[in-house]
Amino acid sequence: MGKLAKTMITSLVVLLLAGGGTLIAVLYMTDDPTEGSAQSIDTVLEHSYETPEITTDLKNGSFVRIQFQVVTDSDKAREEAEKREFQLKNILIKELAKMDEEKFKSGLSDLEDAVQLKLNEVMTEGSITDVYTTSKILQ
Repeated sequence: MGKLAKTMITSLVVLLLAGGGTLIAVLYMTDDPTEGSAQSIDTVLEHSYETPEITTDLKNGSFVRIQFQVVTDSDKAREEAEKREFQLKNILIKELAKMDEEKFKSGLSDLEDAVQLKLNEVMTEGSITDVYTTSKILQ
């Protein structure tokens, strides 16, 4: 092999090693260590809002009293969610008016998902990350 070929192969190996080392360093050093981990309970409580109890009727005439814990992604979002309480009540009244007793008993997760989705449609200062039912009474 000639001197030029040895120099080119050596340069190519050095560039490949440097590029691989840089790629590994970038991948491992830029990973967020908290990525994929759940929020601490203190953060959840700090960013959550407990709704007042809401009483309304179901499709079949039964009455329900229900209360939620709305978890947001920031303090500003929590403040906005509190101000949008009237919209939350409106969403609940409309969603519950479509449900009968059986669907209400078995579909609380669907109701929580619907409330989260519809509240997020009107939010401007962040988002709702979870909605938990904290109290329910069916009469």
